[in-house]
Amino acid sequence: MKLGMIGLGRMGSGMTERLRDGGHEVMTYDPHVESTADSLEELAGQLEAPRALWLMIPAGEITEQTFEALLEVVEPGDIVIDGGNSNFRDSIRHYTTAKDKGVHFVDVGVSGGVWGLEVGFCLMAGGDDDPVSHIEPILETLAPPDGYAHVGGPGAGHFVKMIHNGIEYGLMQAYAEGFEVMHSSKEYDLDLHEIAGIWRYGSVVRSWLLELLHAAFEKEGGQLEKIRGYVEDSGEGRWTIAEAISEDVPVPVISAALFARFASRQDESFAAKVNAALRNQFGGHAVRAVEAAQASPDPR
Repeated sequence: MKLGMIGLGRMGSGMTERLRDGGHEVMTYDPHVESTADSLEELAGQLEAPRALWLMIPAGEITEQTFEALLEVVEPGDIVIDGGNSNFRDSIRHYTTAKDKGVHFVDVGVSGGVWGLEVGFCLMAGGDDDPVSHIEPILETLAPPDGYAHVGGPGAGHFVKMIHNGIEYGLMQAYAEGFEVMHSSKEYDLDLHEIAGIWRYGSVVRSWLLELLHAAFEKEGGQLEKIRGYVEDSGEGRWTIAEAISEDVPVPVISAALFARFASRQDESFAAKVNAALRNQFGGHAVRAVEAAQASPDPR
Protein backbone atom coordinates (compact mmCIF):
# COMPACT_ATOMS: atom_id res chain seq x y z
CA MET A 1 0.00 0.00 0.00
CA LYS A 2 1.10 3.59 -0.62
CA LEU A 3 1.17 6.10 2.25
CA GLY A 4 2.25 9.67 2.89
CA MET A 5 4.05 10.12 6.23
CA ILE A 6 4.17 13.64 7.64
CA GLY A 7 6.76 13.96 10.41
CA LEU A 8 10.01 11.99 10.57
CA GLY A 9 10.96 12.31 14.22
CA ARG A 10 11.88 9.36 16.42
CA MET A 11 8.50 7.69 15.96
CA GLY A 12 7.71 8.74 12.39
CA SER A 13 11.09 7.68 11.04
CA GLY A 14 10.86 4.29 12.75
CA MET A 15 7.34 3.72 11.46
CA THR A 16 8.39 4.70 7.94
CA GLU A 17 11.27 2.24 8.00
CA ARG A 18 9.10 -0.57 9.36
CA LEU A 19 6.47 0.04 6.66
CA ARG A 20 9.05 0.07 3.89
CA ASP A 21 10.59 -3.12 5.25
CA GLY A 22 7.07 -4.58 5.12
CA GLY A 23 6.71 -3.85 1.43
CA HIS A 24 4.76 -0.59 1.54
CA GLU A 25 5.68 2.47 -0.49
CA VAL A 26 6.01 5.44 1.87
CA MET A 27 6.37 8.99 0.61
CA THR A 28 7.48 11.52 3.21
CA TYR A 29 7.36 15.17 4.21
CA ASP A 30 9.26 16.80 7.05
CA PRO A 31 10.74 20.29 6.56
CA HIS A 32 13.59 19.48 8.96
CA VAL A 33 14.97 16.31 7.36
CA GLU A 34 15.45 14.83 3.91
CA SER A 35 12.08 13.78 2.49
CA THR A 36 10.53 12.69 -0.78
CA ALA A 37 8.48 15.90 -0.88
CA ASP A 38 9.23 19.54 -0.11
CA SER A 39 5.62 20.49 0.70
CA LEU A 40 2.26 18.99 1.56
CA GLU A 41 1.10 19.75 -1.97
CA GLU A 42 4.00 17.82 -3.46
CA LEU A 43 3.41 14.95 -1.04
CA ALA A 44 -0.24 14.72 -2.07
CA GLY A 45 0.87 14.69 -5.69
CA GLN A 46 3.08 11.68 -5.04
CA LEU A 47 0.07 9.59 -3.96
CA GLU A 48 -2.87 8.11 -5.88
CA ALA A 49 -6.52 8.49 -4.88
CA PRO A 50 -7.79 7.62 -2.42
CA ARG A 51 -4.76 9.03 -0.65
CA ALA A 52 -3.78 8.04 2.89
CA LEU A 53 -1.71 10.61 4.79
CA TRP A 54 -0.41 9.95 8.29
CA LEU A 55 0.38 12.81 10.69
CA MET A 56 3.13 11.82 13.13
CA ILE A 57 3.86 15.19 14.73
CA PRO A 58 3.52 16.73 18.22
CA ALA A 59 -0.01 17.28 19.50
CA GLY A 60 -1.32 20.81 19.82
CA GLU A 61 -0.70 23.81 17.62
CA ILE A 62 1.60 22.04 15.14
CA THR A 63 -1.01 19.36 14.53
CA GLU A 64 -3.77 21.97 14.23
CA GLN A 65 -1.87 23.98 11.64
CA THR A 66 -0.79 20.95 9.64
CA PHE A 67 -4.27 19.44 9.69
CA GLU A 68 -5.82 22.66 8.39
CA ALA A 69 -3.16 22.97 5.69
CA LEU A 70 -3.62 19.34 4.70
CA LEU A 71 -7.36 19.79 4.21
CA GLU A 72 -6.54 22.35 1.52
CA VAL A 73 -4.63 19.81 -0.59
CA VAL A 74 -6.53 16.55 -0.12
CA GLU A 75 -9.69 15.58 -2.03
CA PRO A 76 -12.98 13.89 -1.09
CA GLY A 77 -12.41 10.24 -0.32
CA ASP A 78 -8.86 10.74 0.96
CA ILE A 79 -7.93 9.59 4.46
CA VAL A 80 -6.12 11.72 7.05
CA ILE A 81 -4.65 9.75 9.96
CA ASP A 82 -3.45 11.37 13.18
CA GLY A 83 -1.01 9.09 14.98
CA GLY A 84 0.21 11.67 17.50
CA ASN A 85 -0.89 12.06 21.11
CA SER A 86 -3.75 14.43 20.32
CA ASN A 87 -6.56 15.05 22.78
CA PHE A 88 -9.45 12.81 21.79
CA ARG A 89 -11.87 15.75 21.82
CA ASP A 90 -9.67 17.48 19.24
CA SER A 91 -9.81 14.32 17.17
CA ILE A 92 -13.60 14.27 17.28
CA ARG A 93 -13.58 17.87 16.07
CA HIS A 94 -11.11 17.03 13.30
CA TYR A 95 -13.31 14.13 12.23
CA THR A 96 -16.30 16.46 11.86
CA THR A 97 -14.29 19.11 10.01
CA ALA A 98 -12.86 16.55 7.60
CA LYS A 99 -16.24 14.89 7.05
CA ASP A 100 -17.75 18.23 6.02
CA LYS A 101 -15.19 18.25 3.17
CA GLY A 102 -15.82 14.63 2.24
CA VAL A 103 -12.49 13.54 3.75
CA HIS A 104 -12.11 10.59 6.12
CA PHE A 105 -10.34 11.06 9.46
CA VAL A 106 -8.86 8.25 11.56
CA ASP A 107 -7.18 8.72 14.94
CA VAL A 108 -4.60 6.13 15.96
CA GLY A 109 -3.04 5.91 19.39
CA VAL A 110 0.52 4.63 18.99
CA SER A 111 2.61 3.04 21.73
CA GLY A 112 6.04 1.49 21.41
CA GLY A 113 8.48 4.36 21.48
CA VAL A 114 11.85 3.97 19.81
CA TRP A 115 11.59 0.17 20.18
CA GLY A 116 8.62 -0.02 17.82
CA LEU A 117 10.77 -0.33 14.71
CA GLU A 118 12.16 -3.63 15.96
CA VAL A 119 9.28 -5.16 17.94
CA GLY A 120 6.26 -3.35 16.49
CA PHE A 121 3.91 -0.60 17.65
CA CYS A 122 0.74 -1.18 19.65
CA LEU A 123 -2.02 0.60 17.71
CA MET A 124 -5.45 1.76 18.86
CA ALA A 125 -7.55 3.01 15.93
CA GLY A 126 -10.67 5.17 16.11
CA GLY A 127 -12.96 6.15 13.27
CA ASP A 128 -15.46 4.86 10.74
CA ASP A 129 -15.24 1.26 9.55
CA ASP A 130 -14.50 1.91 5.86
CA PRO A 131 -11.38 4.10 6.17
CA VAL A 132 -10.00 1.99 9.01
CA SER A 133 -10.48 -1.14 6.90
CA HIS A 134 -8.77 0.57 3.97
CA ILE A 135 -5.61 1.32 5.96
CA GLU A 136 -5.61 -2.00 7.81
CA PRO A 137 -2.64 -3.36 5.80
CA ILE A 138 -0.59 -0.44 7.17
CA LEU A 139 -1.77 -1.02 10.72
CA GLU A 140 -1.06 -4.75 10.55
CA THR A 141 2.49 -4.12 9.31
CA LEU A 142 3.22 -1.57 12.02
CA ALA A 143 1.84 -3.67 14.87
CA PRO A 144 3.22 -6.92 16.29
CA PRO A 145 0.90 -9.95 16.21
CA ASP A 146 -2.30 -9.17 18.16
CA GLY A 147 -1.05 -5.61 18.77
CA TYR A 148 -3.70 -3.71 16.79
CA ALA A 149 -7.43 -3.09 17.29
CA HIS A 150 -10.14 -0.84 15.90
CA VAL A 151 -11.34 0.23 19.33
CA GLY A 152 -14.29 2.44 18.43
CA GLY A 153 -15.64 5.47 16.60
CA PRO A 154 -14.08 8.89 16.03
CA GLY A 155 -11.74 9.86 18.89
CA ALA A 156 -11.74 6.39 20.46
CA GLY A 157 -8.17 5.63 19.44
CA HIS A 158 -6.81 8.72 21.15
CA PHE A 159 -9.13 8.25 24.14
CA VAL A 160 -7.81 4.74 24.76
CA LYS A 161 -4.20 5.92 24.26
CA MET A 162 -4.84 8.73 26.78
CA ILE A 163 -5.93 6.20 29.41
CA HIS A 164 -3.01 3.95 28.46
CA ASN A 165 -0.60 6.78 29.22
CA GLY A 166 -2.38 7.62 32.47
CA ILE A 167 -1.88 4.02 33.60
CA GLU A 168 1.75 4.28 32.51
CA TYR A 169 2.19 7.27 34.88
CA GLY A 170 0.99 5.16 37.81
CA LEU A 171 3.15 2.15 36.96
CA MET A 172 6.27 4.26 36.57
CA GLN A 173 5.65 6.09 39.84
CA ALA A 174 5.15 2.83 41.75
CA TYR A 175 8.51 1.54 40.51
CA ALA A 176 10.12 4.91 41.27
CA GLU A 177 8.88 4.99 44.86
CA GLY A 178 9.75 1.37 45.59
CA PHE A 179 13.29 1.77 44.31
CA GLU A 180 13.71 5.00 46.27
CA VAL A 181 12.80 3.20 49.50
CA MET A 182 15.43 0.56 48.73
CA HIS A 183 17.94 3.22 47.70
CA SER A 184 17.43 5.04 51.02
CA SER A 185 17.73 1.95 53.21
CA LYS A 186 20.06 2.38 56.22
CA GLU A 187 19.93 -1.34 56.97
CA TYR A 188 21.13 -2.71 53.66
CA ASP A 189 23.47 -1.76 50.84
CA LEU A 190 21.32 -3.02 48.01
CA ASP A 191 22.34 -3.57 44.40
CA LEU A 192 19.36 -2.02 42.62
CA HIS A 193 20.61 -3.11 39.21
CA GLU A 194 20.69 -6.71 40.39
CA ILE A 195 17.25 -6.48 42.01
CA ALA A 196 15.69 -4.99 38.89
CA GLY A 197 17.30 -7.85 36.99
CA ILE A 198 15.91 -10.72 39.06
CA TRP A 199 12.45 -9.14 39.24
CA ARG A 200 12.22 -9.58 35.48
CA TYR A 201 11.88 -13.35 35.93
CA GLY A 202 8.98 -14.98 37.77
CA SER A 203 8.03 -11.89 39.79
CA VAL A 204 4.44 -10.64 39.79
CA VAL A 205 5.77 -7.10 39.17
CA ARG A 206 7.73 -8.07 36.04
CA SER A 207 6.99 -5.91 33.01
CA TRP A 208 8.59 -4.25 30.00
CA LEU A 209 8.97 -1.07 32.08
CA LEU A 210 11.01 -3.06 34.60
CA GLU A 211 13.18 -4.38 31.78
CA LEU A 212 13.76 -0.79 30.67
CA LEU A 213 14.67 0.22 34.24
CA HIS A 214 17.18 -2.61 34.41
CA ALA A 215 18.64 -1.38 31.12
CA ALA A 216 18.83 2.16 32.53
CA PHE A 217 20.78 0.91 35.58
CA GLU A 218 23.03 -0.98 33.16
CA LYS A 219 23.71 2.17 31.14
CA GLU A 220 23.71 4.91 33.77
CA GLY A 221 24.93 3.10 36.87
CA GLY A 222 23.07 1.76 39.89
CA GLN A 223 22.71 5.23 41.41
CA LEU A 224 21.63 6.93 38.15
CA GLU A 225 24.24 9.57 38.94
CA LYS A 226 24.09 11.19 35.50
CA ILE A 227 20.34 11.71 35.44
CA ARG A 228 18.58 14.66 37.02
CA GLY A 229 15.28 13.84 38.72
CA TYR A 230 13.22 16.20 36.56
CA VAL A 231 10.18 14.55 34.98
CA GLU A 232 8.13 16.20 32.23
CA ASP A 233 4.62 15.25 31.20
CA SER A 234 3.14 15.47 27.72
CA GLY A 235 -0.47 16.05 28.74
CA GLU A 236 -2.17 12.66 28.66
CA GLY A 237 -2.09 12.24 32.46
CA ARG A 238 -3.77 15.61 32.91
CA TRP A 239 -6.40 14.74 30.31
CA THR A 240 -7.03 11.37 31.95
CA ILE A 241 -7.63 13.01 35.32
CA ALA A 242 -9.86 15.70 33.80
CA GLU A 243 -11.96 13.03 32.09
CA ALA A 244 -12.15 11.02 35.31
CA ILE A 245 -13.41 14.10 37.15
CA SER A 246 -16.06 14.70 34.49
CA GLU A 247 -17.22 11.07 34.87
CA ASP A 248 -17.01 11.07 38.72
CA VAL A 249 -14.42 8.28 38.62
CA PRO A 250 -11.72 8.26 41.35
CA VAL A 251 -8.17 7.94 40.00
CA PRO A 252 -5.98 8.56 43.08
CA VAL A 253 -2.92 6.65 41.81
CA ILE A 254 -2.76 8.43 38.43
CA SER A 255 -3.40 11.78 40.14
CA ALA A 256 -0.63 11.22 42.67
CA ALA A 257 1.75 10.15 39.89
CA LEU A 258 1.07 13.35 37.95
CA PHE A 259 1.58 15.52 41.05
CA ALA A 260 4.85 13.69 41.75
CA ARG A 261 6.04 14.78 38.32
CA PHE A 262 5.14 18.37 39.18
CA ALA A 263 7.10 18.06 42.44
CA SER A 264 10.16 16.75 40.58
CA ARG A 265 10.51 20.09 38.81
CA GLN A 266 10.78 22.16 41.97
CA ASP A 267 14.24 23.08 43.24
CA GLU A 268 12.59 24.32 46.43
CA SER A 269 8.95 23.73 47.35
CA PHE A 270 7.18 26.83 48.64
CA ALA A 271 4.53 24.54 50.14
CA ALA A 272 7.26 22.90 52.23
CA LYS A 273 8.39 26.34 53.41
CA VAL A 274 4.80 27.08 54.51
CA ASN A 275 4.63 23.76 56.38
CA ALA A 276 7.94 24.45 58.14
CA ALA A 277 6.88 27.99 59.09
CA LEU A 278 3.55 26.77 60.49
CA ARG A 279 5.21 24.05 62.60
CA ASN A 280 7.57 26.69 63.98
CA GLN A 281 4.68 29.04 64.80
CA PHE A 282 2.33 26.66 66.58
CA GLY A 283 4.82 24.25 68.13
CA GLY A 284 8.12 26.03 68.28
CA HIS A 285 9.66 23.40 66.04
CA ALA A 286 13.05 24.35 64.64
CA VAL A 287 13.36 25.53 61.06
CA ARG A 288 16.41 25.20 58.84
CA ALA A 289 17.75 28.47 57.51
CA VAL A 290 18.64 28.86 53.87
CA GLU A 291 22.39 28.68 53.40
CA ALA A 292 23.91 32.06 52.62
CA ALA A 293 25.35 30.81 49.34
CA GLN A 294 21.91 29.65 48.26
CA ALA A 295 19.98 32.72 49.33
CA SER A 296 19.15 35.21 46.61
CA PRO A 297 16.88 38.24 46.37
CA ASP A 298 13.37 37.84 45.02
CA PRO A 299 13.63 38.68 41.31
CA ARG A 300 10.12 40.11 41.14
